[in-house]
Amino acid sequence: MAGRRINMRKTRELLRLHLVGGMSRRQIAACCGLGKTVVSGHIRRVQEMGLSWDDIEKMPGEKLEELLYGESCLRSVAGYAQPKWEEVAKELRKKGVTRQLLWEEYREGVEGKSYSYSQFCELYSRWKAGVDPVMHFEHVAGEKCFVDYSGMKLRVIDPETGEVRDAEVFVAALGASNYTFADVTWSQTKEEFVGSHQRAVEFFGGVPRIFVLDNLKSGVKKADWYEPELNGFFNDFLYHLGAVGIPGRPRKPRDKAKVENAVLQVERRVLAPLRNRTLIGLEEARTEVMEQIFKLNARPFQKMEGSRESLFEELDKPALQILPSERWTPTTWKRVKVHIDYHVEISKHYFSVPYQYIGQELEAKITQDLVEIFRKGKVVATHQRTRSRYTTNPEHMPSSHREYRDWDPPRLVVRAKEIGPCTAELIDRILLSKHHPEQGYRPCLGIVRLAKRFSEERLERACRRALVHSSFSYRAVKSILQKGLDQIEEDPDPTPPVGQHDNIRGAAIYAEGGQQC
Repeated sequence: MAGRRINMRKTRELLRLHLVGGMSRRQIAACCGLGKTVVSGHIRRVQEMGLSWDDIEKMPGEKLEELLYGESCLRSVAGYAQPKWEEVAKELRKKGVTRQLLWEEYREGVEGKSYSYSQFCELYSRWKAGVDPVMHFEHVAGEKCFVDYSGMKLRVIDPETGEVRDAEVFVAALGASNYTFADVTWSQTKEEFVGSHQRAVEFFGGVPRIFVLDNLKSGVKKADWYEPELNGFFNDFLYHLGAVGIPGRPRKPRDKAKVENAVLQVERRVLAPLRNRTLIGLEEARTEVMEQIFKLNARPFQKMEGSRESLFEELDKPALQILPSERWTPTTWKRVKVHIDYHVEISKHYFSVPYQYIGQELEAKITQDLVEIFRKGKVVATHQRTRSRYTTNPEHMPSSHREYRDWDPPRLVVRAKEIGPCTAELIDRILLSKHHPEQGYRPCLGIVRLAKRFSEERLERACRRALVHSSFSYRAVKSILQKGLDQIEEDPDPTPPVGQHDNIRGAAIYAEGGQQC
């Protein structure tokens, strides 16, 4: 073997120093900054081929490189059994398989001369470079799925409005087989992003262990090479699948080279053929896109046997994790603060938590039918979602199984009495009107706090007016204060007197049956 591959400029220089300058191998190594073994390998190879300096000087660089570094220089032709490199590449994508293992199996399975381990690796690297110049990773079957959005949009008619819109195209590709999936959505929101992943794993019929994604806000909350933070919505979906997400490094497209190539193929083989089609609605667009995707996956490789589909059936499909029996239910996370009434507010509804957490910040996991409230990862309350404005668990109440009249009055009741008797009576009416008096703490607290903004005197008059009109609510009192109605004296006889006018006939006209027209 000629030795470690070096650039052609340095190769020609070391050969010139030997053939023309007559320098020793040690001197050449020192002049060119190379190892003595490397220099000796090149000189030996040139001597074996009987080349002179005139031959080398006139020879094109590609030809000289082929003579020195081609497969023929690896003692590889005469008498050496050739491995099946495509089979080697397929086996390397299986979990736990290494080059060392495949080399050992190769040596055991051939008769006669076989390559050493270093020659085996060198030949495989050269074969791989010829098949895919950017293939730098040995992707384990069923391990990674690379996802991204195409920069090319798909023109789709919105059936609700009739307008032509640019739809987003989501692309996912499995690492070992390049098996590709594409989806069409109106946007790149987190809901659409997760929905595309759900349809992808259903298309694959299984779940990869790792999703490698770009730093899109729908999936990544904080982009960082060392400690990236995934969006909670997306992370919850991955937890349901039993997978994890790994964002690629910012501005490092080769971290997800698989999907970059898949996006290019989708744009050329899927979107371009549909450029003149009239597609109405997302469902029709998805159907047409999937027809082209099936053709793309069945298309034979140019430089190796098989197709994406055949490799998927052989490598990725058997290695994928089992798809969960139930589809993931969309989940929203929200930070909530426990109010004085030991309830938290979610979408204008109030759910109770143990009263010990009053004033603390908790996390709520919200689904279509269920609300779970967590403190430091531990569930502290669970509620079914209903149309009721308040959902209260009696076990969360500090006064369970006791009547309101037997309680010590809360501070806000004491404060209301300090403001005035009308304020105290309104607070009392509000608390007694609730199924659980604690549910009245929030509006009562709001009423008491109005004294800071409008003064205690005005609040007392507003509460008196609210009591007269039976308006027992925070909004009513606030509205009275904002409109200044507390500063207007109410007339005890609100009916205005009837004025004198020619068109007003009076009762006497009708005493004998009315007046003839």
